[in-house]
Amino acid sequence: MIEIAVKYLEKVTGARPWTGDAERVCRGCVIDSRKVGPDSIFVAFPGERVDGNDYARAAIDAGAAAVVLTREPSRDLLRAADERGCAVFTCEDPTEFLLLLAQGYRARMRCTVVGVTGSIGKTTTKDVLAALLSTGYRVHVTRGNYNNLIGMPLTILDAPRDTEVLVLEMGMDGFGQIERLSRCAQPTYAVITKIGTSHIGLLGSRENIARAKAEIVSGMPPSSENFEGHHAALVLNGEDDYTPFIIENFARPAGIDVVLCGTSEDDDVSARGIELGEDGCPSFDLTFEDGAQIRTRLSVTGAQSVVNALFAIAVARRLGIPQHAVEEVLGSIEITGRRTEVRRSACGARIIDDSYNAAPESMAAALDLLRSLPADGDRIAVLGEMGELGDEGARLHELTGAYAAASHPDLLVCVGGENARRMAQAARLMGMAEDAVRVLPDTEAVISRLAGSLGAADLVLVKGSRFVGLDRFVEEVC
Repeated sequence: MIEIAVKYLEKVTGARPWTGDAERVCRGCVIDSRKVGPDSIFVAFPGERVDGNDYARAAIDAGAAAVVLTREPSRDLLRAADERGCAVFTCEDPTEFLLLLAQGYRARMRCTVVGVTGSIGKTTTKDVLAALLSTGYRVHVTRGNYNNLIGMPLTILDAPRDTEVLVLEMGMDGFGQIERLSRCAQPTYAVITKIGTSHIGLLGSRENIARAKAEIVSGMPPSSENFEGHHAALVLNGEDDYTPFIIENFARPAGIDVVLCGTSEDDDVSARGIELGEDGCPSFDLTFEDGAQIRTRLSVTGAQSVVNALFAIAVARRLGIPQHAVEEVLGSIEITGRRTEVRRSACGARIIDDSYNAAPESMAAALDLLRSLPADGDRIAVLGEMGELGDEGARLHELTGAYAAASHPDLLVCVGGENARRMAQAARLMGMAEDAVRVLPDTEAVISRLAGSLGAADLVLVKGSRFVGLDRFVEEVC
């Protein structure tokens, strides 16, 4: 984790000092006063319900070496800080403080940084990449959902000083955010998994989503430069319709080389002959960037996971991970939970747990998996509403319902309000029988109506945005 003397905090971040021992060394950075340890930096974030400034005294008492506030400290607080040898700073923007502090620490580590963004597939790509690189490097990686303007710098600040590769997931919900993340992290390699419809309600169009995701090049050096022993590259989906747009408008003007991954022979790293096993895990012919080929298997369910693995492979090979290590890792990788994870329920039914989140594209991929896996009993799709689709929400829910009908489940359960009804109506319009489609208002109703009626031979897909809470149904039946 970061270790920095108090006297350097002002220089690195521009924060205003009020008091403190300039020579005291700070270790680690937190934004929750309950997590303050000896010598921590505590950064206070004001909020609508909780104001972190109110917990500065608690942080001082817990042993913080520095507290960073967004309002002028009281005399009593300064007195308490002096008694404990704690420095007090103020700043206008605590988010910018974190980003600048993390940027300075990242520069001191002199490690290789890989940034991962995209509408879907970020977490799978990140998990495969971390597993591959861990065979040859000391790797620190984004945990959970620490991928925003606060979470990503905290991830950097928590990295051990001897980290050799940082793998950072970068999320956003508006313009300018990924640019700020990229300028903080300064990635040598970056991946944009897919330009989908997540956040279309906030950004208005897929082109705007592409522009926002492509901001990841902002902090990258030109590929012509030798940056800490590497030459930068942007890894893109060869089959994504916005890839040419990103190349022409972002990668090429920035002088950054592009590596294409996909299922075409024209891609630099490609997968052909994809076949799903009975467990839903794909086998495929993998062609590396240097032309070498192997037949391999990925221990992650769904054909859609293959391209995500290719992104990771493209970066890992450029970082020198050998071919044999790639094959070994692909066959044993475990990804973050609730993403197309096949589980066994108490009654014996198989549950495809993809309840972490949902977008139209990932809904379609999950329905493809439901259709492709063998099942002696009923195939059941439990689909929750999708968020952040804005004015496109009605149309995209209708398209999802139509796609669900084309996947021919024996039972379709749509969970939520008006958009759930739209999914169901579209499915019926596309030919599903009235009694094969149900609309339930919430997860509790799904538990009540479905949990006790599953058969041992059934195959059940559970997918929806997080606000629907379908993970509670999975936990109820498994």
